[in-house]
Amino acid sequence: MSLLSVRDLRVEFKTPDGIVKAVAGVSFELKQGETLAIVGESGSGKSVSNLAYMGLLPQSKTTITGSVILETEDGPVDLIGLAPEKLRAIRGKDIAMIFQDPMSALHPYYTIGDQLIEAHQVHNDVDKKVSADRAIELLTLVGVSNPAERLHSYPHQFSGGMRQRVMIAMALMNNPKVLIADEPTTALDVTVQAQILRLLRDIQDQFEMAVILITHDLGVVAGAADRVNVMYGGRLVESAEVGELFKDPLMPYTVGLLDSIPRMDKGHGNRLKAIPGQPPSLITLGDGCAFAARCSRKAELPEGTCETSPDLIAVKKEHLVRCHLYVGKGK
Repeated sequence: MSLLSVRDLRVEFKTPDGIVKAVAGVSFELKQGETLAIVGESGSGKSVSNLAYMGLLPQSKTTITGSVILETEDGPVDLIGLAPEKLRAIRGKDIAMIFQDPMSALHPYYTIGDQLIEAHQVHNDVDKKVSADRAIELLTLVGVSNPAERLHSYPHQFSGGMRQRVMIAMALMNNPKVLIADEPTTALDVTVQAQILRLLRDIQDQFEMAVILITHDLGVVAGAADRVNVMYGGRLVESAEVGELFKDPLMPYTVGLLDSIPRMDKGHGNRLKAIPGQPPSLITLGDGCAFAARCSRKAELPEGTCETSPDLIAVKKEHLVRCHLYVGKGK
């Protein structure tokens, strides 16, 4: 069952230097119980696209087109263009988000309990005691010790890992169908990272949620995701099941990402490689392949081929790639 259906999503920002095309025609499906990782360099559009679903981009400077259909208790709803009051009724209930920096996402002047209780009461007409009990239940679930006492603590009294657990508890207060986790382990040490990822997986199994995991860490992807979407220059350039992507990456950008990280299955004699050049400007990107200027396989194609943008095609079953090298090889 598809819980979230994204169709031709485009996000543009007005700036003094021109129009930034942050997301350029992204489409995909998210199924119930699935973990979909979205990976790419900074500026690839992975976080912006998810903020668009949540209605958290500044309306005065942002143009969003396309559709994002979410299956809610009341039926399918297109989140793009939805009235703010209707979106607020859905955000935090049917779809929730764990933000990258819990210290800035949590209000420093209010206790953890105040913030968790408010998140519950916004969507439930219940007594405050019921919401407090729900907060204690979720804090217990995410592994916060002495939860009844910690309700009265402030964010600065928690470690980074504990603040992230509080953010997870807040996102789960209303049993969302879709959980977006934006770089949930970036500021944490390796041991805590593993704990948070294991916690997310356990909670996902318990609540049967679908999870979108936004990350630049392919090591995290290997252990946590079912499927991977690779983004570059605001576009989806490859999509595959996680094992398939690591075994047989097709897009030269994806190959470059995998070559730049240590791999246990590649032995110790292989030197890590960096992708040459810099990510493209999303103002002057043009109509060609966004990766052409950095691509090591561009010379294999006739001159001028990469001046046009390739379509996203299925080369194998459920393995999509956007690259001229595979045009005519789709199934």
